[in-house]
Amino acid sequence: MENFLDYDGVTNRLSQQGVKVDAAEIHGILCGMMAGGMSITDQKWLDALSDTTNSGDPFNQEAEQLLTSLFNQTGQQLLEAEFALQLMLPDDKAPINDRGAALISWVQGFMLGFGLYQQDLMQCSDDVREALQDFADIARMEEPMTEDEESERALDEVIEYVKISALLCYSELGQSLLEDQPGKPSVH
Repeated sequence: MENFLDYDGVTNRLSQQGVKVDAAEIHGILCGMMAGGMSITDQKWLDALSDTTNSGDPFNQEAEQLLTSLFNQTGQQLLEAEFALQLMLPDDKAPINDRGAALISWVQGFMLGFGLYQQDLMQCSDDVREALQDFADIARMEEPMTEDEESERALDEVIEYVKISALLCYSELGQSLLEDQPGKPSVH
């Protein structure tokens, strides 16, 4: 697999390929689709991304390769134990408001991707429904943050909450790769 992809690298490469959304939103959509129950072997994810982020136009080959690498990295992180998921956000050196805006984009992307694969929230646990309601609240945040320790701590706490909530959704509704592989023995 390609080296670990980061926010700046993915955002810049997408922009060079004419894709107008940033890495946070794309990563959020991918996580949301997987957490909403999309099969990891479902090859329609690229069409769904094209429809939601590229006006339905197919991605060129380089953008498709980048997105496939990001899809594979995301799936691997969701499958690993110990909360390996890393939200695709600017690093800690970026201004706090840029990181906050990227988190909002990630959450909006997650909700979009989740909604593509999970429309029946009645089958979800109360915890998942509460997390999605919190995501809706986060997606509407508009207040600028000040560059101070308290704001940094608050943003870090929200990022950690979003990460844990996304993993909760995936653990409840996502499909395990073990269930998803043809010809693999099933464990019951």
